[in-house]
Amino acid sequence: MANQYKDTMNLPQTDFPMRANLAKNEPKRLAKWEEADLFGLLLKHHEGHPSFILHDGPPYANGPIHIGHALNKISKDIINRYWAEQGYYTPYVPGWDCHGQPIEHKIELKLGTEKFRATPQPEIREMCRAYALENIDIQRDGFKRLGVLGLWDDPYLTLNHSYEATDVEVFKNIYLKGAIYQGRKPVHWCIHCQTALAEAEIEYHDVSSPSIYVKYMLTEKPDKLKAVDGKASILIWTTTPWTLPANSGIALSADADYVAVAHGDDLMIMAEALVEQVMQAAEIEDYSLASNEAGVIRFKGSELVDFEYKHPTLEGELGRVIVADHVTLEDGTGAVHTAPGHGEEDYVSALETGLTIRMPVQDDGVYDKTAGQFEGIHIEKAVGPVLNHLKAENTLLVKKNIKHSYPHCWRCKNPIVLRATEQWFVSMDKTKLRENALKALDEVTWYPEWSVNRIGSMVRDRPDWTISRQRAWGIPLPLHRCKKCGKVVANEASFDAIIDLFKREGSDAWFIREPQEYLPEDLSCECGAHAEDFEPEHDILDVWWESGVSHTAVLENYPEIGLHRPADMYLEGSDQHRGWFQSSLLTSVGAYEKAPYKKVVSQGFTVDEQGKKMSKSVGNVIDPNEIADTLGAEVLRLWVASTDSSQDMSVSKSILDRTSDAYRRIRNTFRFLLSNLEDFNPDKDAVAFEELLPIDKWALARLNELENEVKANYELYRFHAVFRPIYDYAVSELSNIYMDALKDRLYSDAPHWKSRRSAQTVLNETLQCLMRLLQPILAFTVDEVLEYMPEALKEFEYGALLDWYTPKISDEQAQAVLKEYRLALQLRDAVTKALETARGEEVINKSQEANILISAPQAFLDAFDNEEGKAALREFFIVHDLKFEVAEEVSVSVNAADGEKCPRCWNIRELGGNPKHEDVCERCAQVLEELE
Repeated sequence: MANQYKDTMNLPQTDFPMRANLAKNEPKRLAKWEEADLFGLLLKHHEGHPSFILHDGPPYANGPIHIGHALNKISKDIINRYWAEQGYYTPYVPGWDCHGQPIEHKIELKLGTEKFRATPQPEIREMCRAYALENIDIQRDGFKRLGVLGLWDDPYLTLNHSYEATDVEVFKNIYLKGAIYQGRKPVHWCIHCQTALAEAEIEYHDVSSPSIYVKYMLTEKPDKLKAVDGKASILIWTTTPWTLPANSGIALSADADYVAVAHGDDLMIMAEALVEQVMQAAEIEDYSLASNEAGVIRFKGSELVDFEYKHPTLEGELGRVIVADHVTLEDGTGAVHTAPGHGEEDYVSALETGLTIRMPVQDDGVYDKTAGQFEGIHIEKAVGPVLNHLKAENTLLVKKNIKHSYPHCWRCKNPIVLRATEQWFVSMDKTKLRENALKALDEVTWYPEWSVNRIGSMVRDRPDWTISRQRAWGIPLPLHRCKKCGKVVANEASFDAIIDLFKREGSDAWFIREPQEYLPEDLSCECGAHAEDFEPEHDILDVWWESGVSHTAVLENYPEIGLHRPADMYLEGSDQHRGWFQSSLLTSVGAYEKAPYKKVVSQGFTVDEQGKKMSKSVGNVIDPNEIADTLGAEVLRLWVASTDSSQDMSVSKSILDRTSDAYRRIRNTFRFLLSNLEDFNPDKDAVAFEELLPIDKWALARLNELENEVKANYELYRFHAVFRPIYDYAVSELSNIYMDALKDRLYSDAPHWKSRRSAQTVLNETLQCLMRLLQPILAFTVDEVLEYMPEALKEFEYGALLDWYTPKISDEQAQAVLKEYRLALQLRDAVTKALETARGEEVINKSQEANILISAPQAFLDAFDNEEGKAALREFFIVHDLKFEVAEEVSVSVNAADGEKCPRCWNIRELGGNPKHEDVCERCAQVLEELE
């Protein structure tokens, strides 16, 4: 019977597919964007507007993109798309870090170490360049596949000539201020990569190391011990036995109390506070403290200064006792084995006290002849021979293994060492760089707010920056040394000549041209020598310097699209507090005395569902290319938006499957909205706010509230707090409440009736709002929605060109309406439960069959116990009828309605009121007459 009325209903109509088929359709949409030059259209759309510059931190051009890359680039795209919707001009220039050890290592693996070392440096550099460019193409395709808009055809590359010239420009600025110097001091050194490492190139892993207590035998007993039998020594503790050949001193705490522990024929001097702890570690019970008639013999550390001892490994060599501020009594023996060539604090102490600085470890980790009997042994194999020697000398008290955190090379993942070498440094204090950098940090806005504490503590505590590297692939330090007198030749004229050379020919010219070919003829050394007697510096610049100066190399070198320095924003992972955020800060403050960024967003790392680090060997790696080819890049974009990026973010296939399900629900909401607006033209059909039906007013007011909340969280870069209210509104409140309540009006009223147009007015506003709120996140889907949107509703062909949603009513109007709405929601909770109970008891089959009695406090009756209020709630609850009575608390009772079901609209209504259409209700009969 009902089928005869099907054609009289306004049933949903849209070609917008229920199934997205993202993996298949996204590449087609990307091709469409490419053909239209969507990024160019976006810039043109906002040309002349205020700009928002999100400066891209360059990923390393090495291998396909990973899930961390996807998080990073999608986050940046969300932010850029949001600010574009706000009307800002958003020229986003992606870039790549192209130099450094990882690429060089790939070439070494390809050639083999022997052939690699025999190949001329210019050839190595050419192979490195080709590798970098190949990987840039691979990564660029991966980033574009994610829907990220940017200047992909003209990215910045750190190997470009203009960029390399800028490296020298910033170096010149900081050098001429006196902040850059050469010195011999311990630096982090990778014996596998054979290069110095900066703080940002170090990561920490747990290792098992030998923990040893060693007796350093004094050449003379202190006076206080001369009457006590036994051989006097100072007991040290170390976890790096391989550094013993570099020992030159023992450091004590000046004011601490030291005692001599008598055990056998030994008198072992150590801090009194640590005796019990040391004896437990050595499993020695039969010991005593050396005493005389006055009691236990004690020394202040300062009393033992300049006592000498036999070197622990070098025959005939002596060491000397000193005091130092860095000695604590927290662990060990209170006597610190001091090897100035292998420790920053040891090195400083040696300079202050005149200790010998020994460095027996060569670049490759092999001892040289100054290590004596250990010459030719690699330090990784030295522990056994060193311990055997100590045992033979009867100076090893005890050896155990302990697990502790130890620094490793960020690229080869091997343990590193501290090693005194000649390197170039940026002083943190000579030109007040540390002080100025800390001041600059206070002028930057940080997201999350607490992240400034992390970079602040790193800048406050960091040593001078080691900027030289012993590698082939990178920017050479732009310095020359005079062959005649050995002095460095560097001034404004020499730097300008190098800048000009790099602009014309790139940094490769450094390795193939002679200095006299590019340096000024009148440039001379203090000794009178000229360019033909100059030797170029062989070390290259730290790659963190290179990426760090992008604030100048990029932001001042794209004038045609309006970049500027400082950037409005930097966004990267939290590891960049000691990496790019910091190198950018130090080079900018060093050169210009201000930060390179106004705002910084710091994100956590991607981990698996159990919070574990991702590893191919474990099998928990998520490949964004694979996800794009199966679930679709849109699902990755939604995952980014649904996760709190201020902390580590879990991702797995099951998490992405759940994200895909959330996507389908949002998509269904869009489909419902589109399907009920096919015959709606807002220019002709829209209903004014004052004339909307009550529940339509409620829904329109909720859009105001949603827009305010979402906008605020976009501007705090809390994407998860953007997504959650949108999702809850679109999937729960909108779909399950409002749209469900509207169906009778939408489907059964006459097409042009004001009641139906009222609903369509708000559905259109909802569609327009959700598109704009979600476009930064669901870039592909909003574009698709526009494609299927009726022309009368469409403003642009591409979602990226949409402007932000402008609410149709004021916040004051919205809040007035929402008071009533919140009361209705409170009643709805009680009504819904009562209806479910009635269905379970078979009182009714559907809510439309129910009459309900609402017992509620007077405030509810004041709001709704009138004809308009009850009509609104009948529709809101989808019931046949309702009544009110006053009560202290809300309760609802349900009875079945009397009457017949209308075969057209399925509501319980009085039938037969119209003689022409006796089998339907009065409303449906009126619609049928109009249709006839």
